[in-house]
Amino acid sequence: MNANGTQTPQFATAEYAANIPAGNCATCKKPISGAYFKIKGAPICAACTERIRAQIPRDSHGAFVRALVFGIGGASIGFALYVAFALATGLIIGYVSLAVGYIVGKAMHVGSRGIGGRRYQVAAVLLTYFAVSLSAVPIAIDQSRAHHTQEQSAAAAMQPVAPVNVGKAIAMLALVGIASPILDLQDPVHGLIGLVILFAGLRFAWQFTAARTVNISGPYTAASAGAT
Repeated sequence: MNANGTQTPQFATAEYAANIPAGNCATCKKPISGAYFKIKGAPICAACTERIRAQIPRDSHGAFVRALVFGIGGASIGFALYVAFALATGLIIGYVSLAVGYIVGKAMHVGSRGIGGRRYQVAAVLLTYFAVSLSAVPIAIDQSRAHHTQEQSAAAAMQPVAPVNVGKAIAMLALVGIASPILDLQDPVHGLIGLVILFAGLRFAWQFTAARTVNISGPYTAASAGAT
């Protein structure tokens, strides 16, 4: 509600009354005189159009940083969800990638307060990909832990255990994890299905962080529907 007692709709969710008389503004309901504009096909007077334009959020460094922080949090949650599901059920189901993409995209959308754009989309896709691909590392470690423990016990009885470079081992595991969606193509059917589902999850993240635009056409004149 503005100072004149009229209601201005939110730019992205504007809805207009169905039975507005011809020539009246769909927002303030007052007769239009002089120039007007159209938003979603509805006539809007010049004053209301300016108020709607002022409501459109502007991109900024702060908005992107907030979106990134929320996105990292969402990716962490998605990563934990993927790993927990696999460890609890013993199943590795690629469909969890859809949930990860949704969580990351939604988190960035909330963090940016509705602002989107190409850099938001790229960040969301990368965070989703890393959350899904790196989940292969703890899953693989857990699945092979018992087998490795037995082998190490046998090896320890026969010879001294060689020192392990922890940093190098972590780096190698990370690289293998990042490449895991491609490495899964060693099983062509399973790997291809996994890639398709992963792509769908990445698409969720991409769509959630797309730029929200308002198409305002005009100005028109009250006497004519043609643009001036």
